[in-house]
Amino acid sequence: MSGALIGHPGDDRVVGVFAGCIEVKRPPHTLAAPALGSCVGVALWDPVSRLGGLAHVMLPEPHGRVAEGGELRFAVFAVPEMVRLMAELGAARRRLVAKIAGGASMFSGEGSSSHIGQRNTEEIKRQLTLLKIPLHAEDTGENYARTVQFDPGDGVVVVRSYLYGVKRL
Repeated sequence: MSGALIGHPGDDRVVGVFAGCIEVKRPPHTLAAPALGSCVGVALWDPVSRLGGLAHVMLPEPHGRVAEGGELRFAVFAVPEMVRLMAELGAARRRLVAKIAGGASMFSGEGSSSHIGQRNTEEIKRQLTLLKIPLHAEDTGENYARTVQFDPGDGVVVVRSYLYGVKRL
């Protein structure tokens, strides 16, 4: 398995979600976040409206001033903003469910206090709790990168890794 986006060249139905970005789509689109190491892919889904969002979160929270346009790199901004965008497009917050993947420890010797992947995962879970959005599935931690693909049609998140193959959340 490679970390490449899944789909055929020129297929505009597969939308890439890169670091610090959010995408919100309905079928026939799928959302894909490639090469999640310590970053976390956060998928939110409204099963009634079949609206799905995917955020590619890099860091838990900023330390100091955030450059304009860089807010979505941070879990504290990205998760609430994705909820807001989805509500604007017709999703009901009370129906949203979450799935997350990533948050790996990519460097040997990374201590627990500096483990950015773990801190990302913890902050995302905190944001989901504050927003009262249940976490239905996760594939986080360990020491390997993942690529995720999210289908808003059925809410399935496919997680691919070179070492561990394919998982469906």
